Amino acid sequence: MASDLSNILKDELANTLEQLLGKKAKVDSVNSFDSLKFQGQQAILCEVKFDFKNDSSSIKFFIPTKTAANFEFLMLGGMGDLKENLDDETLDALNEIVSNICGSFCTVTNAQGFSDIGKVKFDIKNKEITEISLIPTTNSFELNVMLDGESNPLVISFSPEIASYFSQITGATKKTIVEEEPKIKAQTLAPTAHSSVQFVPKNLELLQSVKLKLSVRLGTKVVLLKDILRWDVGEIIELEQMVNEPLEVLVNGVKIGEGEAVIVEGKFGLKIKKIGNEELKLAQIGL
Repeated sequence: MASDLSNILKDELANTLEQLLGKKAKVDSVNSFDSLKFQGQQAILCEVKFDFKNDSSSIKFFIPTKTAANFEFLMLGGMGDLKENLDDETLDALNEIVSNICGSFCTVTNAQGFSDIGKVKFDIKNKEITEISLIPTTNSFELNVMLDGESNPLVISFSPEIASYFSQITGATKKTIVEEEPKIKAQTLAPTAHSSVQFVPKNLELLQSVKLKLSVRLGTKVVLLKDILRWDVGEIIELEQMVNEPLEVLVNGVKIGEGEAVIVEGKFGLKIKKIGNEELKLAQIGL
């Protein structure tokens, strides 16, 4: 069975909307798409390409007129009047929201280390105003997002290639492919009980003195420009990171492991809790 990313998608969709719109958000229900419920409406379409380990295809986000107008209204601080029709400004606002949702989804998914998924990347390939009647009925699902108790339905359409990674939503399954491990050639030197084989890249000794910037990320948060402009001394900014979660270890801005903060002779230090092997660490930082 393929790893199921349904809960991650729903959680990050709700978390991102809550941060951007300033309303408590929750995905209340998921149902098969019924076009009759949205008859006569338009929708914002944001088509997002996702690259998985063995699959590459798209997810289409369709945000109906009323939901899109409400999202834009809240994103702009609830000023002015709610729009009745979609326009280019609404399209840009919803594109920004979907981009943030997909970014959070990829970050959380990649942190899980799913072997069959690998490192997920996304790219928004298309955005436009379309008709609800053009939404495909196959692999399309209505997610009812509640914002402070108010219903805001949207539709997500999964391509068949990656529907199995969201089986809780789509019901699709995928057989696990077991790859045969490559056979070691007879002339390869095998380790003995008194020796160990380590990965040593060719000419690595020439790079041993290269200086790299080590940093530790306490947490991140998506904020609005209007909030940053009104910050002042003494402002407390709540990060997404929980106090009991590990800190990210970065080398030249690239995550290579996780750790926890410690005190060493009156200074902050870092205790490594999880880190890749030598080959993986070098690959991650591009060496």
